[in-house]
Amino acid sequence: MARLWAGLLSVLLLHKAPRAHTASASLSLQTSEPTTAAAMQCLLLTLGVALICGVQAIDSPQAMQDVELPKLAGTWHSMAMAASDFFLLETKEAPLRIYISSLQPTPEGNLEIALRRWSQKRSPFRDGNQCVEEKIVAEKTENPIEFKINYLDENRIYLFNTDSSKYLFLCLENTPKQNLVCQYLARTLEADDKVMAEFINFLKTLPVHMQIFLDMTQAEEQCRI
Repeated sequence: MARLWAGLLSVLLLHKAPRAHTASASLSLQTSEPTTAAAMQCLLLTLGVALICGVQAIDSPQAMQDVELPKLAGTWHSMAMAASDFFLLETKEAPLRIYISSLQPTPEGNLEIALRRWSQKRSPFRDGNQCVEEKIVAEKTENPIEFKINYLDENRIYLFNTDSSKYLFLCLENTPKQNLVCQYLARTLEADDKVMAEFINFLKTLPVHMQIFLDMTQAEEQCRI
């Protein structure tokens, strides 16, 4: 498996750290060398195998092999987001530009996720162009880091963590469309450059290339609390 990631990363990974974030807090993670036709064939083959294996196959030190869900309970803040497709995060009303505000384990071993997102839709109960709050339930699976969800087109959520008292890396996956969105969550709104750098390095271990990166600490976001 390590060799599989090595073949993919040789084409996709950055060779230097990204530059300082812009005012819009949006970055596109680019490769430093042009992709040749041969490399592209290798990339497509590697991606096909990697996506079949799924995110749960990532050989990462952050993988939570023994998840203690009670330790995840409480308030969280979305500090950074990244996605494999621009449209998932590009605008404030993008489908997966969501701001997680809390996690709450259930007695059944599932995980209730409270989030906020920007909505332009009007209803009898609210005006358009405002933040709306939602709750989704992620159902446990046999894999301790994997949960099933039914939110928009996403059907899997994965947890990656080093210190649940401070931060959590979380990814949402759409298996049929092969889309992936990841977030760095923190217990407080205080920026931590070390953890941000760790999150960026974590993104490089994923089986798909992240096309857009948002540092939420560098911009005012109405739905972020």
